[in-house]
Amino acid sequence: MPDKNVTTAGWVFYDGDCPLCCGAVHRFRRLLTRRGFGLRPLQSPGTAQLLGLEQRDLLREMRLLAPDGRSFGGADALVEIARHIWWARPLWFVSRLPGAGVILQAAYRRVASRRHCFGGKCSIDRHRASTTSKCRRRPRSFLELP
Repeated sequence: MPDKNVTTAGWVFYDGDCPLCCGAVHRFRRLLTRRGFGLRPLQSPGTAQLLGLEQRDLLREMRLLAPDGRSFGGADALVEIARHIWWARPLWFVSRLPGAGVILQAAYRRVASRRHCFGGKCSIDRHRASTTSKCRRRPRSFLELP
C-alpha cells in the first residue's frame, strides 16, 4: 500500500496482468520514479478502497493518485503524468484545447479495451473472445506465410 507520508508526484496504478501495461511500466520506470511517481499494480490489496472504486471498476483504466488525494483515470492520468515530464508536456497543452480531452479519452478507452490483445496474442477468455471479441487476429507478414 502506498505510504501517504512519502512525498511523491503521485502513485501510478496499472494493470499488473496486462502485457501492454507492464511493458510500459518497465520502459518508463526510471523516468517516472526520478520524477517522484510511485508504481503499483491495481491488483495490490486495498487499492480499490484507496482509490474509492468498486472492485468491478478497478481494472477499467490506469489510475493516478496525486499527493493531495485527487484521483485521475485513463487519459486524464496520462495527461497529468505528462505535465511532470518536459518532453511530454505538449500533450498536457494539447489536452487543454477545446474537444481534445474527449478525443484523448476515446483513444485511451479504445486502446484499454484491447490491451490484452497486443503482441499478436489475446489473453481474453476464449469463450468471451468468441462471442464479443474486440481483438483481431494479427495479420501475418510475408515471411510467416506457409
